Amino acid sequence: MSSAAEQRPVQGGDPEAPEAPDAPPAPRPAGQSGAPPVRPAARTGPVPHTGPLPHTGPVHHTGPVTHTGPGATAGTPPPAPPPPVWPGSPTPLGARYRTGPDGVAGTNFALWAGGAEAVEVCLFDPDGTETRVPLTELTHEIWHGFVPGVRPGRRYGYRVHGRWDPWTGARWNPAKLLLDPYARAVDGDFDRLPPEVYGHVRDWPDQHVADTVRDDRDSAPYVPKGVVVHEAVPGDEWADDRRPKTPWADSVIYELHVRGFTMRHPGVPEELRGTYAGLAHPAAVEHLVRLGVTAVELLPVHQFAHEDHLLRRGLRNHWGYNSIGYFAPHAAYAATGTGGQQVGEFRRMVRALHEAGIEVILDVVYNHTAEAGELGPMLSLRGVDNRGYYRLQHDARRYADYTGCGNTLHVVQPQVLRLITDSLRYWVTEMGVDGFRFDLAAALARSMHDVDMLSPFLAVIAQDPVLRRVKLIAEPWDVGSGGYQVGAFPPLWTEWNDRYRDAVRDFWRGALPDVRDLGYRLSGSSDLYAWGGRRPYASVNFVTAHDGFTLRDLVSYERKHNEANGEDNRDGTDDNRSWNCGAEGGTGDEAVNALRRRQIRNLLTTLLLSTGVPMLVAGDEMGRTQGGNNNAYCQDNETGWVDWSLLEEGWARELLALARRLLALRRAHPVLRRRAFFSGRPQGADGLRDLAWFTAAGEEMTEGDWYAPARTIAFYLSGRDIPGRDERGRAVVDDSFLVVLHAGEGPLEHRLPGPPWAEGYQLVVDTSREEQERAPGEVCRGGEAVTVPPRSAQLWRVTG
Repeated sequence: MSSAAEQRPVQGGDPEAPEAPDAPPAPRPAGQSGAPPVRPAARTGPVPHTGPLPHTGPVHHTGPVTHTGPGATAGTPPPAPPPPVWPGSPTPLGARYRTGPDGVAGTNFALWAGGAEAVEVCLFDPDGTETRVPLTELTHEIWHGFVPGVRPGRRYGYRVHGRWDPWTGARWNPAKLLLDPYARAVDGDFDRLPPEVYGHVRDWPDQHVADTVRDDRDSAPYVPKGVVVHEAVPGDEWADDRRPKTPWADSVIYELHVRGFTMRHPGVPEELRGTYAGLAHPAAVEHLVRLGVTAVELLPVHQFAHEDHLLRRGLRNHWGYNSIGYFAPHAAYAATGTGGQQVGEFRRMVRALHEAGIEVILDVVYNHTAEAGELGPMLSLRGVDNRGYYRLQHDARRYADYTGCGNTLHVVQPQVLRLITDSLRYWVTEMGVDGFRFDLAAALARSMHDVDMLSPFLAVIAQDPVLRRVKLIAEPWDVGSGGYQVGAFPPLWTEWNDRYRDAVRDFWRGALPDVRDLGYRLSGSSDLYAWGGRRPYASVNFVTAHDGFTLRDLVSYERKHNEANGEDNRDGTDDNRSWNCGAEGGTGDEAVNALRRRQIRNLLTTLLLSTGVPMLVAGDEMGRTQGGNNNAYCQDNETGWVDWSLLEEGWARELLALARRLLALRRAHPVLRRRAFFSGRPQGADGLRDLAWFTAAGEEMTEGDWYAPARTIAFYLSGRDIPGRDERGRAVVDDSFLVVLHAGEGPLEHRLPGPPWAEGYQLVVDTSREEQERAPGEVCRGGEAVTVPPRSAQLWRVTG
C-alpha cells in the first residue's frame, strides 16, 4: 500500500460475511458419507464430532487417498509400523536437522499448538507416500519429538487434532495437511486451491453457514510441503564485515520485484530470469551499481499463496502480499530447485549484492496471512490454532480485519510475537538481509484494538540486540479506525511518507493552492519527524511505489485502467493525483509526449534533490509503463515486468542518464543528504541561513508568500556550515546550491539571489532539455535574471 487513501484492494478477499444467526447451525452435515448435503441443524451449545474420530496413532499411506465427499475416504491401506520417535526438544521451533542421542542423525520437530489435542508430523517420500508420526511430548504448549533418520530434503507437514467449534473460534481439522509456520523451505506452489484445501465445505449450498460445516477430505495431495534443510551450509556463514552498512542519510532505495526485474533483462540468461540467481547475475547487478542506488527493497519473497478468485480467472498473485511461510524464500523464484536449494540460492544473491555495495531490504507482510477470512483456505496457522494466531471478533466465527485481506495476526499474543521476531532474526542472521519494510505496520502496532506506539511489537523490536541494528521502515497505516500514523513511529524507525508523494504530485500537476506543505516535504518534513531525536532520514520520500501508477503513467493517465485484473476496474485507488498532459494514454502528438517526458524529469529531479531518503521504483528511471494499470498485483506478465527494450529508445537512455547524474550529485554532496534538520536561522559571520526560500524576484519569501497562490518555489541550500562532523572529527563543508521548481504553463523570469548569497552560479540540471547526458554548464552572475522554461526544474551550483 502507499497511503491511507490508497487502501489495499481486496486481493481475492472473502466476500463480506453476514452476521451470525441468533441460533447458529450445527458444525457438520448429517447423514452417511456421500449423502447429499443438508442444512445443518440449529445449535444451542457445543456439538461433538459426528464423523470420524481423531487419529489415535500413526497412519502409513502407500499411495494417494481417494475421497468421495466430505467426511468420506476410500482406498486407505492398513497402517504400517511408524518410524521411532524420541522425546526431542521443544526448542527451537520448526524442523531442525541435528545429531541426537548416541550420535544418531535425525530431525527435531517442534510446533506450538496451544489448544490442540494431538499433533502428527507427516513425512513424505519422493513418490508421495505419507507416514504419520505422533508427537507425544508436550512442553509449554509445544508439541515436539526427534525422529531419527529424517535428513535434509525430506518433505513434511503437520496434522493437528482438536475441537471443531467455529462459534468459539476452534477450527481444528486433522484432514488438512498444514505447512509448518517455521518451515525453512517449501516444495511446491499454491497454484490451485481446490475444495479439499478448505477446512470447511467451500461449496456448501448455504454460504451463510458454509464456514461451520467441516470438510473431512484429505488436503495433502493438493498443498506444498515443508522441507527439512541444513541449518548451516559450508561457505554460507555471515559475517558483519560483508554488509555494506550504508548510513541512513546516504541511502537510496530501489524497490524491485525479483521476478519482474529480471524476466526481460537481455543480459540475464533465460534459465535464470525471474529468479534469485537472475538478480545476482552480473548484468542485473551492474545496472544497480551504475544507477547509483545503495539498497534494493524486494517485494515479498516469503512463501506466498495465490488467491482463489485470481486462479479462477487464470491470473496469479504477482506482488506476493499474501504470505504463508515467514521463514521460507518463495520457491517459485528459485532456479536451482525447491528441495531446500532455494535457501542457498537466496543467500548467494544477497552475497552478490553485498559485494557490489548494495544492501538488501525485504518487504515483509506480518499483518495478515493467505488464509483470509472465515471462508478462506486452511493452509497453516488456522489449523494449528486459529484462536491463538488471529484476531477474532466478539463473534468468534469472524475475524478482525485491519488489513483489507480478511484476517489480522494477533501480535499481542506471545507466540505470534515470537513467530514474527524469530522470523526477522532468521532473515538477518542466517539469510544476510539488512533491513525490512513492514507492510501495514500500524496493524502490528495495535494493542488490543487501537494503534499504540508502546505496543509489545514495537517494544520488542526496540530492545532486540539484532533487530534494532538493521534498517526498519514502516508503512505507517492500516485500513482500520485510527490506522493512519504517518510521523508517529518511534526513533529507530523510518517511514514511507505519503504526504511527500501527494505534495510533489499536486505541485507538478498544478493542484497546490500554495506551497506551504511542499516546503516542508522538500526540506525533510520536520513537521512530522523533528521529535524524539528523529532525523530527516526518518522520511522515505517517494513519488511512485509498486501500487499506483508508474512515473510514466502518472503523466499519461488521469484514470486507472485496470480492466485486465478482471474486477470491472473497481480495484485500485481513484485518488491518483495524476495529469495526462492533454491526452489519455498513448498518443502520436509529439507536443504531448515531449511535455510528458519533461514532467517525468521534473518529478525525478524533485525526488532526488529533496532532503530525506529517496525511493525509486524499478523501471521508472527508463520510463516503464503499465498501460494505466494502477494495481498490477495480479499481472505476472509484460504489464508487471520491467521492459528493458525501452533502452533502445533515445529518450529513455537520456532519462536513465539524468537519474545516474542526479544520484552521483547526491552521493558527492552532503548538503543534499543532510543528517540533521535545517534550522532556518542565520549562520556564521555573514548571517546566511542554512536554508532560505526565494521568490522569483530573488528576495527571501515572507510569511504572506507562503500563503499566496504559487506555481514556483526556489530554495537555497548552504554547504558552508553543515551540522555534524566527518569520521575524523572535521567540519563538513560543501558547495551551496539553488533549486528552482517552476510548474507554470509559461516561461518565468527568475532573478538569481545576489551577494551575500552568491557571486555567481553554474547551471547543473535543466529538465527542459531533452539531452541530459551532460550538465548544461551555463554560468550567470548573482543578481542576474534568467529565463526558466515552462514546467521545468533547475539546479544551480554557487560558484563564488
